[in-house]
Order: sequence, then C-alpha cells, then structure tokens
Amino acid sequence: ESKNFGRFTMIHWVVVMNQQGKTRLDKWYSAYTMKERARIKKELQADIPKRSRRACNFLEWEKYILVHRRYASLSFVFCVDPEDNVLLALEIIQYFVECLDLHFMNVCELDLIFAFDQAYQVLDEVIMGGEMQETSKRAVLRAVKEGGVDMDEQDAAESAADTVLSIFGL
Repeated sequence: ESKNFGRFTMIHWVVVMNQQGKTRLDKWYSAYTMKERARIKKELQADIPKRSRRACNFLEWEKYILVHRRYASLSFVFCVDPEDNVLLALEIIQYFVECLDLHFMNVCELDLIFAFDQAYQVLDEVIMGGEMQETSKRAVLRAVKEGGVDMDEQDAAESAADTVLSIFGL
C-alpha cells in the first residue's frame, strides 16, 4: 500500500536548466542553505545535460528521486520523496510546460531569461509549498495576466526608487 495515498506529491525543489547546465529557473520548497543549493545545481549540471533522450526520466539521488524531462534545449528537474508518485511528478512537469507554452506562445529559453518574473509567476500559480496548487490552465493564465505589472507602472516605480536613492546619495 502506498504511503502517500490521499496526498499530493511533495516537490522539494524545481530546477530548469539548459543543455550547457546553466540554471534558468529554480525554486526551493524545502530548507536548503545557499551552499547546499549550489552543490545540488553543480551535481545536476554534471548529470542531467549528459543524459540521453532515451534514458529513464527518474533518477535515485541521495534520499530522493529526481524526475526530469527535456523539452527542446531545456531540462526540467523536480526533486520528490521516494514514496511519491513519480508519474504524477512527470505529469506536473508536463502541465507546467504547457502553462508556460500557453503564456509565452511557445516557450523557449530566451523567455525564461528575459521574462523570468513571468515564468516564476506561472510556477507559483502551478506549485505552492511543494504541492500542485492549480489544475486549470485557464485559471493559471488568468492569475498570471491579472497579477502582471504594466511596464509603465514598473518604469514609474523604478524611477521613483532611483530618485529616492539619489536624494540620499546612494
């Protein structure tokens, strides 16, 4: 009998990296020091990009299971507990990528670089506290659209912040 019957898959962290091993997005749902995060990402850089497309999407790693999937030049890696449903985690990756695709009109690495705030917003709508939060793509996209900051408002806020900093000589 499964230990996690009746609960969602617990995701400890999410890392999205390109094929050169450069991290493009990461989110940590369990407590890790900055040193531990750097070590984890370094290990991922050494292992994930080298894996064949035909290789298994599940890797035993320390006391966890890594669930990863490659889409074009990006690898999406989720860290889950060994008793969790890894196929569900794989489906959450697929769902997250579909939400990104819908938001960015076919997501690519440059979207994650230049619109990282929007990518994080999509991730935050899909996963909260390490568990899947929203199952409706329409609701995710609506929340991201409503939560977005107009560029004119953002420019005005940055200008105001620059003015305050210049007043104090910073």
